[in-house]
Amino acid sequence: MFDTLSDRLGSVFDRLRGRGALNETDVREAMREVRIALLEADVALPVARRFIDAVTEKAVGQDVLRSVTPGQQVVKIVNDELVAMLSGDDENSSELILDAKPPVVIMMVGLQGSGKTTTTAKLGKLIREKRGKKALMASLDVNRPAAQEQLAVLGTQVDVATLPIVAGQQPVDIARRAVESAKLQAVDVLLLDTAGRLHVDDALMAEMKAVASVATPTEVLLVVDSLTGQDAVNVAQSFSEEVPLTGVILTRMDGDARGGAALSMRAVTGKPIKFAGTGEKLDAIEPFHPERVAGRILGMGDVVSLVERAAAVIKEEEAEATAKRMMAGKFDLNDLRTQLRQMSQMGGLGMLAGMLPGMKKAKAAMAQSGVDDKVLLHMDAIIGSMTPQERERPELMNAKRKKRVAAGSGTEVQDVNKLLKMHQEMGRAMKQIRKMGGLKGLGALLGGGGGMGGGAIPGGPPPGLPGLGGPGAGLPADLQNFLKKK
Repeated sequence: MFDTLSDRLGSVFDRLRGRGALNETDVREAMREVRIALLEADVALPVARRFIDAVTEKAVGQDVLRSVTPGQQVVKIVNDELVAMLSGDDENSSELILDAKPPVVIMMVGLQGSGKTTTTAKLGKLIREKRGKKALMASLDVNRPAAQEQLAVLGTQVDVATLPIVAGQQPVDIARRAVESAKLQAVDVLLLDTAGRLHVDDALMAEMKAVASVATPTEVLLVVDSLTGQDAVNVAQSFSEEVPLTGVILTRMDGDARGGAALSMRAVTGKPIKFAGTGEKLDAIEPFHPERVAGRILGMGDVVSLVERAAAVIKEEEAEATAKRMMAGKFDLNDLRTQLRQMSQMGGLGMLAGMLPGMKKAKAAMAQSGVDDKVLLHMDAIIGSMTPQERERPELMNAKRKKRVAAGSGTEVQDVNKLLKMHQEMGRAMKQIRKMGGLKGLGALLGGGGGMGGGAIPGGPPPGLPGLGGPGAGLPADLQNFLKKK
């Protein structure tokens, strides 16, 4: 997400950093380019204008122009303004309110096709797993064929109960029955999935207000497709006129390279963005943290989210066992396969590169060379085509064995060679790390600014990520070369 905007801003700030001193003209020229970048990213014009005015006013101050590192100072000012624009006056307002008297009612509203039903299921899963609350979902959509059945199927998949379907019952009556059922079952959170509607659909808008009056929701969340760009802001304004919105959920953020909807939404509507949908899977939803999003936009990475994602995917016992094997020099192809699968579960190469500080250019190089997440699948297939003995002892791989493995995995011998070479290089890296004092020594090095182009991992690499902080520190470059023939 934000790739286009991030690339444009990155080129502007690279030029600023390359200058030893800045004058007012330099700053204003840079801000003109930033304004163009924001407008091309579909940011609302008033928002872009206010943002540029605020940054320019601070950036032409004497403290910046006389600073030892004026370019870095400008980037910091832009970062602070981005956070302010995304968070508004209350930085904690993006938190979901679940501590009210149960059942806490969350009402989902939005246009047709914005992804409300799937988002409802995602939110139910998150509330159950991350917040430890008992949830109940109810579909009030009697217009779209099989909408209620769809939510029931999704409820089974995410292990969240759904209100039984009563044929012919109208939305207001369903809402009333859902509230009563939630009270009887001691449910903590009730999620109401309302019918999708159009801007001009007065009947459905009236129905939405009637449901709100019956259910008295604590949260009214507007689900908006971020790919609609500038129109997403218009949608939020039209809905906020009908019901008291408390927040916004942006869907399909993984496919939005511009990000204008996210940047405009808070400033124009005054409603916080509470969650971002980042994929089709039912766990592909994450809280919207303004400071982390600003870091991603400016290429500073998002290590906190990366560590959280790692903690959710990687089992601590497995991570510790793998780390011990690495430190003992016993890193075989089974361990490499585990690492590759963890990378896939965490979102793949592009996602990881976008979250690591200083990896923006590496991510761009991977895209240009045609390296994508299929590389991980190819590598897993190669390892899977080996015998257990070959995985434990890669040195057994002679020419004959390589041909067999290549044929079995649908790849070529040179791909097998590249994988084996990468494994050897990772093994050599582990020997160097042992000489430096193990992962603690590597952590001190990274914390001091080495290796990551910014050293933004306080205290070293995350403990649950031996392949990321340790040998994986050089992994993206190796992966770029894995299918270079293509």
